[in-house]
Amino acid sequence: MDDYRDIIDLPRPVSKRHHPMPLRDRAAQFAPFAALSGYEEAVEETARLTDSRPEPDEDTAAALNEALLRLSDELSGRPCVRISYFVPDSRKDGGAVLERSGNVRRIDRVNALMIFSDGTAIPLGDILKIEELSVYEG
Repeated sequence: MDDYRDIIDLPRPVSKRHHPMPLRDRAAQFAPFAALSGYEEAVEETARLTDSRPEPDEDTAAALNEALLRLSDELSGRPCVRISYFVPDSRKDGGAVLERSGNVRRIDRVNALMIFSDGTAIPLGDILKIEELSVYEG
């Protein structure tokens, strides 16, 4: 402390070129900041729930195949169906089971897709249930 005795009682230096910073701005220098940017988003993403992919049993798989064959035979009449299908989540394991109704335009066996009249394509492997409707209920 003896090293600073010569300056300890001197007034604080004041710049002749710069105006003093307002107290509000000085306080902002010490405000909290996001040291871990993206942390809140990562926590929210981890907390977001997804469903696991349902695996159909043999009977359900057989019923799906039978319904697809029946639809293939009726494509000229644009059959109306309601399907439940699994949509994988793009950011984490799991996904969601969604439902879709509409008229089937075609079944693309090469690319394994069910294509609706509006152009929507659903992968056949993601379809969990097919219900044939007499009239489109959309």
